[in-house]
Amino acid sequence: MIAVILKGWPRLSETFIARELEALEDRGLALSLWSLRHPTDTKTHPAHAAVKGVVTYVPEYLHQEPRRVFRAWRKFRWSKNYRAAKALFRADWKRDRTRNRIRRFGQALVLAAELPPQTTLLYAHFIHTPGSVARYAAALTGLPFAVSAHARDIWTTPDWDLKDKLTAARFVTTCTADGLGRLKAVGGDTLSLNRHGLDLAHWPAAPARPPRDGSDASDPVTILSVGRAVEKKGYETLIDALAALDPAQHWRFVHIGGGPLLPDLKARVVAHDLVDRFTWMGSQSEDAVRTAMQAADLFALTPVVAADGDRDGLPNVIVEAQSQGLAVVSTKVGGVGELITDGTNGLLCPPNDAAALTTALAHLIADPAARTTMGEAGRTRVATDFAAAPGADAIAALLRGAMA
Repeated sequence: MIAVILKGWPRLSETFIARELEALEDRGLALSLWSLRHPTDTKTHPAHAAVKGVVTYVPEYLHQEPRRVFRAWRKFRWSKNYRAAKALFRADWKRDRTRNRIRRFGQALVLAAELPPQTTLLYAHFIHTPGSVARYAAALTGLPFAVSAHARDIWTTPDWDLKDKLTAARFVTTCTADGLGRLKAVGGDTLSLNRHGLDLAHWPAAPARPPRDGSDASDPVTILSVGRAVEKKGYETLIDALAALDPAQHWRFVHIGGGPLLPDLKARVVAHDLVDRFTWMGSQSEDAVRTAMQAADLFALTPVVAADGDRDGLPNVIVEAQSQGLAVVSTKVGGVGELITDGTNGLLCPPNDAAALTTALAHLIADPAARTTMGEAGRTRVATDFAAAPGADAIAALLRGAMA
């Protein structure tokens, strides 16, 4: 059995993880799920229900379940493995004297103490906090661990922390060449690129779209965006770009997603006097996202690099939008350019460049034929190079190899 360590379960923003776990179970791997946080989303995706592995929530904050933490510590306190794990923690503590570092060690104690006896491998999704918990728990139990690294934690985790995990893990895999390059620069010889991809069985082709060209006020072009309202999504620049469009072009903008910056974005829309053109749908289920994509004419998501270095890898929603035949306007950040070829299946602009975004949006609003051509190219690209099965096969093979 593989113990999968997750930041939280279930999480709407990490549906790609649920799809991977579902695919791994379909390939005969037995999983148990260990979540470091309790769920906060009110909605889930079908993939969450499809995963059969039992989920256990370790203490999100150690003071909330002190007896559970104490029982785990008492189980290991005199063991040789505990001394080894404690040495790892002390070395990390010298470089990271934070409460989070203590919490990770406590969570690892509980995880190690409560693992099913048939567990043969620890597998962490995200190299930062889950990776630390997995590393400490591996030292406590003598089990191997592996990591699937993603966008934020690759770019915001200190080099020393990455290096320690890259050295100790059986393997580390990530889903973009951009992220792989960052990890290779730090060092490690167990790295691989495995795209999560998309199962097109869940994303059948969208119906043909009417040839809207933005000339009819009663039938505007619908621009859809799906993403959390956080700094790295670049929504401020996108709103400014939309505000600069020729008033003679008729469009409406639909946003799906939650996030802490939503009030600020809505205020920005008010300042631009665009309230009647914007629809804010909040967080939605996968079915609702798919329906919105099929009703839209154009997809826009314009990531940037945040002040702390955080950035997207390849947002799964862009892959989903391409699967629905939507031309995409995006930015040259992270792994976006690994899917979108400028002028072929979408338009790519420099990050934080509102003028370039305005030009790209104006062109595709006015040209339904170009949108159709790019959308068809996008669905072909997803089917050819971003299908889910090859990535799932590769990760299943890595996991089996790590358990051997």
